[in-house]
Amino acid sequence: LGQGGFKAAVTEAYHYSCAITEEHSLPALEAAHIKPYGESGPHEVYNGLLLRSDVHRLFDSGYITVTPDYRIEVSRLLREEFENGRYYYPFHGHKLHHLPQNQADHPSKDLIIWHNEHKYLE
Repeated sequence: LGQGGFKAAVTEAYHYSCAITEEHSLPALEAAHIKPYGESGPHEVYNGLLLRSDVHRLFDSGYITVTPDYRIEVSRLLREEFENGRYYYPFHGHKLHHLPQNQADHPSKDLIIWHNEHKYLE
């Protein structure tokens, strides 16, 4: 898959709904790579999450991650560095709202561990 195919496949797999916020407004949704393509992350659904654009930016920046059991983690640094984040902290500890129906398309636990070790700002 190329970037366009990746976006279409992830969007469909997540039924046009943000995995964290449940947002359904398609213009606000983006296919996020768990391990960036530029760092050898594949354009495959199991390396993707459908996220609202602001959550995608926080995920890529390491302020939000997902655990191997598909729970949402919000870094304390969001509050410490920006004195904010009140919208995002209620998601902390909750399970993802949506996962692809096809088990093979679920977020790869190995790639999630990679994100937690290399991107997430604890």
